Amino acid sequence: MSHADQTPEQNSRNSHSSNSAADGQPNATTDHHTGAPAAASAFKAAAAPQPARRKPRLAIVTAAVVILGGGAYAYQHFIGARYVSTDNAYTAAEVAQITPAIDAITQGVRVVDTQHVRKGDILVELDATDARLALAQAEAELGRAERRVRTYQATDLGYRAQVAARDAEQQQADAQLKVAQADLDRAKLDLARRQALATTGSVSGEELSNAQAAFNTAQARMAAAHATAEQSRANRAATLGAMAANQALIEQSSLADNPEVALARAKRDQARVDVERTVLRAPTDGVVARRQIEVGQKVKAGTVVMTVVPTQQVHVDANFKEGQLGQVRAGQPVELKADLYGSSVVYHGVVTGLAGGTGSAFAAIPAQNATGNWIKVVQRVPVRVAIDPQELAQRPLQVGLSMAVSIDTRGEPSAALAALAAPMLASSDRAPTAVAATATATPMGVQPVSTTAADAVQPTTTR
Repeated sequence: MSHADQTPEQNSRNSHSSNSAADGQPNATTDHHTGAPAAASAFKAAAAPQPARRKPRLAIVTAAVVILGGGAYAYQHFIGARYVSTDNAYTAAEVAQITPAIDAITQGVRVVDTQHVRKGDILVELDATDARLALAQAEAELGRAERRVRTYQATDLGYRAQVAARDAEQQQADAQLKVAQADLDRAKLDLARRQALATTGSVSGEELSNAQAAFNTAQARMAAAHATAEQSRANRAATLGAMAANQALIEQSSLADNPEVALARAKRDQARVDVERTVLRAPTDGVVARRQIEVGQKVKAGTVVMTVVPTQQVHVDANFKEGQLGQVRAGQPVELKADLYGSSVVYHGVVTGLAGGTGSAFAAIPAQNATGNWIKVVQRVPVRVAIDPQELAQRPLQVGLSMAVSIDTRGEPSAALAALAAPMLASSDRAPTAVAATATATPMGVQPVSTTAADAVQPTTTR
């Protein structure tokens, strides 16, 4: 059939087939007339690679990977390695325990749990009857001690007078002894003369007898004078001993500082203190908690009847994993968030110190790491964080609240926060010197053990 004889539909179909063949794309009319070889060649042409289109996509993917990698490195270097954080943190405080110092019956309780108190407020009143009676007795003992010391002083004056009298008696006895000695010498001489004359008959026997009697009397008086002199010496020595014993009670002391008076005064002062201790007052500002005392209850000295939580002095104990503490030091700034107020409220604080051991090391039953069934467990070390007092006053925190803590290991705290960590930093600066001094004085081969007062005294911390 000639082209002129074709119908309009056939002309349109042929024209479409020609255009499709020119574009290199198969069509149904061509496949119908040419068969399978034409269809296979068209499929290969469509499946052939197109390098011009894949290069832009590969460049985009590579750039995205580089950007993501660089961003991850920058985050880790500038942020991830700078900040350490944990949500294993809780508020704590150095609570004040209220304990009576004497045994007494409770007369009144003026506070209840959750009540805010200020330093010096009366918390509990104890019956002061026994304490007042003890005070009256102590005051009486003080007055009696003062009178006794005055008696000692007056007695000392009497002993001094007695010593003077004994001196006079001794002088008199010595004089009498001399008189007796002179009488004895004269009687002895007279007797010797009479005896010499008696041989010649110049003296009578009566005169000789009288001379002998006078001599014997002089000897007796001499013995009596000796005894009197010895007695006067003994009396003087006894008086001096009594005076020395009395002076020992008042020597180098006046009435005010005499030991007996001082002892009685101390007992009086102790009784006054016991009277004052019948009123228990708040030692600090805070909130009353754990009240365990009622009116009429007899309490023993040292029994905890309540506690006062100083909410204005709350700190945070953040338990960081051991692998997070490589760059943590006292004095670093901290940001904190409390579950009580949500993430919109941010507290600022400072690291004041790290605990001396992990939590498991001070547990009631420490871990037995030397057993055969050992499993490594990541340990946590408590880090103490002080909170800005002004922020704490605006939004108070109770003890035991959950906190989220983030430490900036490269930052510097404000001047106010740095002042909170200053005492801890000062003690840490002194610690190496003390240890070095101990190690220098320790013999070779012996490990030095350094202890401080902070290790011996453990404050009560409630969480």
